Amino acid sequence: MDFALSEEQQMIVDTVRGFVESELYPLEDQVEKTGHVPPEMGCEIAAKVKQLGFFACNMPEEVGGGGLDHQTFTLVERELGRASMALTVFFGRPSGILMGCNDDQRERYLLPAVRGDKFDALAMTEPGAGSDLRGMSCTARPDGDDWVVNGTKHFISHANIADFVIVFVATGEEETPKGMKKLITCFLADRGTPGFTIRDGYSSLSHRGYKNCILDFDDCRLPSAQILGEVHKGFDLANAWLYGTRLTVAASCVGRARRVFDLSVPYAAERHQFGKPIGANQGVSFKLADMITEIDAADYLTLAAAWRLDQGLPANREIASAKLYASEMLARVTDEAIQIHGGMGLMDDLPLARFWRDARVERIWDGTSEIQRHIISRDLLRPLGA
Repeated sequence: MDFALSEEQQMIVDTVRGFVESELYPLEDQVEKTGHVPPEMGCEIAAKVKQLGFFACNMPEEVGGGGLDHQTFTLVERELGRASMALTVFFGRPSGILMGCNDDQRERYLLPAVRGDKFDALAMTEPGAGSDLRGMSCTARPDGDDWVVNGTKHFISHANIADFVIVFVATGEEETPKGMKKLITCFLADRGTPGFTIRDGYSSLSHRGYKNCILDFDDCRLPSAQILGEVHKGFDLANAWLYGTRLTVAASCVGRARRVFDLSVPYAAERHQFGKPIGANQGVSFKLADMITEIDAADYLTLAAAWRLDQGLPANREIASAKLYASEMLARVTDEAIQIHGGMGLMDDLPLARFWRDARVERIWDGTSEIQRHIISRDLLRPLGA
């Protein structure tokens, strides 16, 4: 296992970081103050990404994407993690789950998403079903060649800019050794479909400007042609897709932590108290030592998990470990960064308070820390029959 970057990987990292610093950093204060990204701003970001040739860099070359392997794409996500999520969403990384589209769906959804002509959003979470995906109450019943969908989804990220959503609903039940379990099917639902409404979600503490939405389905009729994958096989589809999203969270947390650290080191060297730099005191210098150790550990966990995916090796536990550790690491690092900066750390002049707030949600979405610990412990104990 070699984590030395190839010449191409280093070029990609430098290019993405340069784009983030020159194009996105200057826009962050506006987004932070208004909690909104004007449509023209988002379109401009997407256009610049296309000019760079990075739009849909996560998708295979055969469908028009950049064809990056998991490890290289993880490096991209790490650099994007340095900037506001409200802005990086326009960098354009379509859901990998769209590779499950059939021929007709490829023309209507996959290829337009890769080109940037359409944006997608993923809808699984409900008011009564978060970590427990099979506990969803949003249902679809067959009616001729259609399915009639009823229910509500919430916490649906960036659905406000989506042209279509990838939505998971219950379509039946099956008997299992542990009792009855719901069968899940995945559908593609276009914005504007009768009976399907996208409305504003909740005002969030974390990631201002990165919108969450509520989706309402009221006798919404979706043709069978809108099923992604197979009927009742949505749970398997979701599990396969979650590999990528949890790795993305881990990588983003590492990138954000490195930006915070990069602010803290020079401050500790330049800020004087009692006639010397505060970094000369072990109370501060040891914080920096702990911070970089945790950041590097999270980075290597994340890259190792991505490497396993590229090798075709099982990576469920490793991805869970990366997501768990990186998200909890970010909380500790942002808190220590504020402590090092003292009162200035909480002022709007610096982005530290924003990073501190943003860090809180990382331990919740895409599988809570408790869910990650469940995945890890199950992987360890199941082979022993426990």
